[in-house]
Amino acid sequence: MLSKMAWEHPPTEVGYRRLAMRRTAWMVSLVALGMIATGCLALRWLPQALAVLASALVVIVPSLPVVLVAYVRRKRIAAILKAYPWCEVRGHHPPRTPSIIAIRIAEDCAPTFRMFPFPIQVTDSENLIWFAGDPRFGGVVSPVGGYRPVRVVLDKGAGREWGGGDDALALRVGLVRRSGKATQT
Repeated sequence: MLSKMAWEHPPTEVGYRRLAMRRTAWMVSLVALGMIATGCLALRWLPQALAVLASALVVIVPSLPVVLVAYVRRKRIAAILKAYPWCEVRGHHPPRTPSIIAIRIAEDCAPTFRMFPFPIQVTDSENLIWFAGDPRFGGVVSPVGGYRPVRVVLDKGAGREWGGGDDALALRVGLVRRSGKATQT
């Protein structure tokens, strides 16, 4: 355990602010692009609007749901960081799957997590990462130093191998639903 709560580590708070700014910029840029395309059509600039509308639809339609979920769920990352401490653990990415990371929590517990929504390389040359959360449900990982927090959720094939944890805390920060199932965003 590195500190009382992950949020108390200054680079973590700065990293979260950068994450929130990136997600806000993605959301604003997609909405602005859609408004520009709609404005061109409303002003009857049809020949000029077709190119803008076509490019806007190609960019907005597939990426808007993912960006919207990422934008809304950024507060869940902050709640996890404020409630759980950073723990330095070993983790590795299986070959050719950058969005999957296996984390060794204890000798008999190595759950597999999926990074959501945008995967990054979090392991260093020694395969060390920082993890904050409940290994049964998910949490936040970061490269050593806590400067790049990324949300992780249990992979579909992973089970609840670890026996410890605080269910009430996991429910409060949004790692688990009232039904007891882990959240996937």
